[in-house]
Amino acid sequence: MANFYTDNKNMKFHLGHPLMEKIVRLKEQNYSDKDKFDYAPTDFEDTIDSYDKVLEIVGEICGDIIGPNAESVDHDGPTIVNNEVVYAPGTQKNLDAINNAGLFGMSLPREFGGLNFSMVPYVMAAELVSRADAGFANIWGLQDCAETIHEFGSQEIKEEFLPRFPKGATAAMDLTEPDAGSDLQAVQLKATWDEASKVWRLNGVKRFITNGDADVSLVLARSEEGTSDARGLSLFVYDRADKAMTIRRIENKLGIKGSPTCELVFSNAPAQLVGDRKMGLIKYVMSLMNSARLGVGAQSVGIAEAAYREALKYAFEREQFGKAIAQYPAVYEMLTWMSVRVDAIRSLLYETARFVDVYKAYNFVAETRKLEADERQDSKNFQKLADAFTPLLKLISSEYCNSIAYDSLQIHGGTGFMKDFPIERIYRDARITTIYEGTSQLQVVAAIKGVTSGTYLKAIKDYEAQPIKPEHEYLRRTLADMTIRFEAAQAKVENLKDGDMLDFHARRLVEIAGNIILGYLLLGDAQREERFTRSATIFIVKADSENRQKESYIQHFDPRQLGLYKATLEA
Repeated sequence: MANFYTDNKNMKFHLGHPLMEKIVRLKEQNYSDKDKFDYAPTDFEDTIDSYDKVLEIVGEICGDIIGPNAESVDHDGPTIVNNEVVYAPGTQKNLDAINNAGLFGMSLPREFGGLNFSMVPYVMAAELVSRADAGFANIWGLQDCAETIHEFGSQEIKEEFLPRFPKGATAAMDLTEPDAGSDLQAVQLKATWDEASKVWRLNGVKRFITNGDADVSLVLARSEEGTSDARGLSLFVYDRADKAMTIRRIENKLGIKGSPTCELVFSNAPAQLVGDRKMGLIKYVMSLMNSARLGVGAQSVGIAEAAYREALKYAFEREQFGKAIAQYPAVYEMLTWMSVRVDAIRSLLYETARFVDVYKAYNFVAETRKLEADERQDSKNFQKLADAFTPLLKLISSEYCNSIAYDSLQIHGGTGFMKDFPIERIYRDARITTIYEGTSQLQVVAAIKGVTSGTYLKAIKDYEAQPIKPEHEYLRRTLADMTIRFEAAQAKVENLKDGDMLDFHARRLVEIAGNIILGYLLLGDAQREERFTRSATIFIVKADSENRQKESYIQHFDPRQLGLYKATLEA
């Protein structure tokens, strides 16, 4: 029997991070549920033991059921029958296994039937599922919608919808439209108040909706007549049981084929308002998107792990000229760099998840009592870090995921191009990660604020100040030098006081900062376990070289050359 949790010791390593004690204490509010629910933990060790046992169950389901079903799901895909999505047989088996194990609604409070897990084990489960089947990870991961309802919905909406998730209800976030993709301010689906029925009515079309036939959908709609921007948008919850939505089609996609991506038509569909009017995009969807981007980060790490393992297995099995191809430097260099990058993005994933965990836990504590001044400041600091690290995670993890899948297929050679090996599917599945929930280019737009605000630099300085083993001092010196050069490159661009130039170099600046942060995270991992020294050393040396190239380009770039790039648009 395979178990994707126990066969990867790096999972438990990140579950054992020192910050987890603070996270658990806040999440469990000093273990106040122990007298109300017999399955609630009594202390920190009990909580971590619960996380560990549940993740072991997730790992077993992934290894024995979801993973083996992935190829058939990719082949069969979902269909529409009588305006209902019918999952591939393998997908339904996956759902049944997850539901029978009581794994939906892991992060919801116990009062709604959930396990009250923090974000870290929930994200770990998402990584495990993604390693097994990236398409099914979308069906699993959209339970994030329950978190949004829990965070912003009225008590009545919470009581109506949240208990359904632990019983297996599926979810969707209906945001994009034919003429409103990344620019959600352009959403035109209308929401009008029906005074007679005392409900909102939704009318319009949504496109590229993942898991569009879900039981519960969060729908972004224009509630304010005469508006054309974000201030006219509100968020609504729609119940599929009302049968007022038609599935026009399921998209035929390159990858993640088991996940139904639908075009939907709402016709006087009854819905309930989530939170306040006009705050749909400005507040609620931005929070939902940040959760989704964290989910894509987990998905990217899971796919990268799967791709690396397939490459490693094949490289030791495939012989050329009398020896396994893994013995050739050209191949083992690729394998090593793949392994190092997986370690790097996994560290970034769980660092970001911990930041999210802390500030969200404070938000829920604030509903029961007034936060102390130091707690409010602590919450603010962690939210700032979470907001800055989330787009950085989405950008770097998805780009690395694609690169690792590419290298894995390359190691397979011609056989990797055939459907006989899983890497062909994994390679196709990886491609979407740099596109949905905001393209890499849009992540740069969000992440550059972490550069210009100084958030990344402050985080880097905090990492630099942490205790370190004497034998690792030379790596910290390298990172410190990289930081000085980063500040110089940033100053060079900002001193031009030209918005176009900042936008032009934004990705380089973000990636320079990202390389330093990843280097420090791996170095921090090496302080806890010596085996990460290899990844830290290889990554920092290579990142130093990559940063120098980007910095040289910035320092020697003549602003007048920007016109040469713009001229392409006029040609």
